[in-house]
Amino acid sequence: MPPASPPDAALIVRRLALALPTLATAAALAGLAAAASPADGLLDGAVLVLFCLVMTWQAYVAWQYVYGAAAAWLRRRVVSAVEAAAPTVPLAPSGRSRTVLAVAIHAEDPVAVFAAIRVMARSIARAGGGGDIDIFVLSDTRDAAIAAAEERELARARAWCEAAGPGLPRLRYRRRAENTGRKAGNIAEFCRRHGDAYEFMVVLDADSLMSGATIRRLIRLMEAHPRVGLIQTVSYAAGRDTLFARIQQFAVRLYAPLSIRALDTWQGPDGSYWGHNAILRLRAFAAHADLPVLPGRPPLGGEILCHDTVEGALLRRAGWELRLLPEEGGTWEEMPTNLVDLLGRERRWCQGNLQHLGLVGTPGLTAGSRWHLLVGILSYLASPLWLAFLALGTARAVLRGDLGLLAYGLTGEGEAAGALAALTLAVLAAPKLLSLGHVLLSRERRSAFGGTRRLLLSAALEQVVWVLLWPVLMLFNAGAVASTLAGKVVRWDAQVRDDRQVPWSEAARLQADALIAGGVLAILLAVAGDPWLAAWMGPVAASLLLSPALSVLTSRADLGQGARRRGLFLTVDDTAQAPELRDLAAARAGRPPEPERPRAQPVAGEGPVWLATVTDDAAASPPR
Repeated sequence: MPPASPPDAALIVRRLALALPTLATAAALAGLAAAASPADGLLDGAVLVLFCLVMTWQAYVAWQYVYGAAAAWLRRRVVSAVEAAAPTVPLAPSGRSRTVLAVAIHAEDPVAVFAAIRVMARSIARAGGGGDIDIFVLSDTRDAAIAAAEERELARARAWCEAAGPGLPRLRYRRRAENTGRKAGNIAEFCRRHGDAYEFMVVLDADSLMSGATIRRLIRLMEAHPRVGLIQTVSYAAGRDTLFARIQQFAVRLYAPLSIRALDTWQGPDGSYWGHNAILRLRAFAAHADLPVLPGRPPLGGEILCHDTVEGALLRRAGWELRLLPEEGGTWEEMPTNLVDLLGRERRWCQGNLQHLGLVGTPGLTAGSRWHLLVGILSYLASPLWLAFLALGTARAVLRGDLGLLAYGLTGEGEAAGALAALTLAVLAAPKLLSLGHVLLSRERRSAFGGTRRLLLSAALEQVVWVLLWPVLMLFNAGAVASTLAGKVVRWDAQVRDDRQVPWSEAARLQADALIAGGVLAILLAVAGDPWLAAWMGPVAASLLLSPALSVLTSRADLGQGARRRGLFLTVDDTAQAPELRDLAAARAGRPPEPERPRAQPVAGEGPVWLATVTDDAAASPPR
């Protein structure tokens, strides 16, 4: 089939609408910084360069939220008439296409995995039956005891299906003899052996959950848009009760929608694949998304670790469109329930994304696919840049007796310093203020977070926690980048998904670098004797010194449950919980599923533009 065509004029305009303001803001910040704090020597010059680099990244982040807010507003005001004329795509009837839900697992808790599978099977039955759908568990488990537990849970699940009667999807299972290629190899091996039996594949992780209605809608969309090779949904974290998990679930629900809306608007058909909770055209994926082996030795060479973005880029290179559903409900995942486990995941993801340095120049990739790869790389490279800026900025403040660019112009004099401070603070605050404003403007969105008062209080407390977390994440990710570039290979073990309370000993051992860095910074501030420097950098030192305590306390489930009882950190998954989440919670607690409740019929919402525009060739044959 022909390669991907270049972006059309409208898509180029949408991308320039994000790129040009970002570059203009970065240039303005650089000019004001040079005027407010002229470089006088090598140290000043290094601080100025680092400030410009980190603020360019922050300007890009800020403009994504401005862009997302504008896109959401314009979609309602301008495009709503077009979308109203295009009815919501109905649920797909059974039998037209065969679809497999591929659940890839590796040494996971079998009870939890098959509990979620039973919930999804029941939801599929509610949404019209599962005669055309198989659920296929793809196990890479090597531990004999866990494998035996998987087979016991499989037998229990099959017995449950037989007792539940007709309408459920068929449940299948296989375990690989070899773990070649990890998850990507697991999926690829399934495609080779069983791909001819299915048109579509919904890829799920062990912690994924999707409603039957959402699965049906994805199937119908793939049938209606034959040029689309993959549709990625936005899965939100839900279902965990530690204080850390509840804060993160709240933050993602609050801050992600505008950035996702921006992503949907500028990427067009050059979407990305996030590895799970997505539907793909199985034969196209099998034919074009085969991963290369990178030259050189690990960690930057060898097997590709973060495979999903690369697979999406290769599928797009072959001419297939990759699309995003920014506001489709009924799709969830889980997240690390404590800071220690999150940092472990970040180290793995850092190494996987840095591998993409050797893939950005792959021939034939679209500009959008290259940018997806670059953003993943830059998101981690930003941490060592921030660390270097703070370290050299502090050293300069000690030597020169003034904060300079370390304070973003707040302590400077003159018009340039004032303008720099105002613009810098606007860039740093824009993502959270715009997201909060977006929610406050809608009664329905406010209600989803428990109402205005609870929303504002939760957002304020989340910001306090973020101020304490950011230095720890920055230091840790900077270390992950350094260790990867130094050649240290990270082990990719099975993730811990339960509400796990972190012991004090583990927190102190794994965050010893934060304690050391915080102690050194505290001593330096005490020796410097500058009250302004102490006031500015003291919170950074305190957060590093308190990081083990923060890990332990926020990992407590009783604190998370207490926050929920007090109406803090609520999301729509608390205030209007979907039946699938209720059923999963009941299964985990050993209770029978709750009785059926009347469900509102889906209505047309603020869907992506492509739902209205791609349908022109819906009856055409898919590209070959």
